[in-house]
Amino acid sequence: MTTLKIAFQGEHGAFSEMAALDFFGKAAQAIPCKDFETVFAAVTRQEVPYGVLPVENTLGGSIHRNYDLLLRNNLFIIGEVQVKVCHQLIAMPGVTLDQINKVYSHPQALAQCEHSVTKLLPQVERIPVYDTAGSIKMIKEEQITDGAGLASEHAANIYDMQILQRDMQDDDENYTRFMVVAPEAVIPTGEAKTSIVFSVNNIPGALFKSLAVFALRDIDLTKIESRPLQGKRWQYFFYIDFIGSQHEERCQNALRHLQEITTYFRVLGSYPRGV
Repeated sequence: MTTLKIAFQGEHGAFSEMAALDFFGKAAQAIPCKDFETVFAAVTRQEVPYGVLPVENTLGGSIHRNYDLLLRNNLFIIGEVQVKVCHQLIAMPGVTLDQINKVYSHPQALAQCEHSVTKLLPQVERIPVYDTAGSIKMIKEEQITDGAGLASEHAANIYDMQILQRDMQDDDENYTRFMVVAPEAVIPTGEAKTSIVFSVNNIPGALFKSLAVFALRDIDLTKIESRPLQGKRWQYFFYIDFIGSQHEERCQNALRHLQEITTYFRVLGSYPRGV
């Protein structure tokens, strides 16, 4: 029986790995990748059937890079999963808090723990690295005794490291939403969500008319994100998530209406709504 492989960005112990295993089950094999581009490439080349990528955090906001990569790659969103993010301050065994003058982690994690780090270690230097769990791996490999990393408890266990301070996130309601991407779309059953991207001419009322196609049909929009349209100054792609499936009649009517007034339109996927 072949083990299901899922690509994620980061090292073992990363929150993206936790999301992959939450979605597919502990028997799946999570494959670490150095960056988001590598995850998209691995799925596109069918080296792995699925990739798991973060799209937004309740404290740090959207991960814009993955919105841009969605547009550049011909993959579909086939699922979503939410992970509660609890950052631990992790260091080498035997290191004490008063020895710490550097804190390493992914920029999102540093942002999510900004006030807690300042309160605990007012003069500490913050050093961004490519991954939360990667910061712990680096500290372990380089035997850094004057620095600590922000990562999951899972990462501390994997690398046999010490937790100096628990739950460093500034707000306990710290969740990251991850999308699951694949080469083929799915037809969801049960409550669904759909993600689309479109652009419109920069004329008065264009965006209002675009959003009105959903309001007129009582379709709930859960996310709106804009990204620059490269090569066209001050014009944008709009990413929208809404409750419903592209296979439902009212959603089909809304999308047909939207296509009449857009200059670019693409359905990124309809998929089961995460909780």
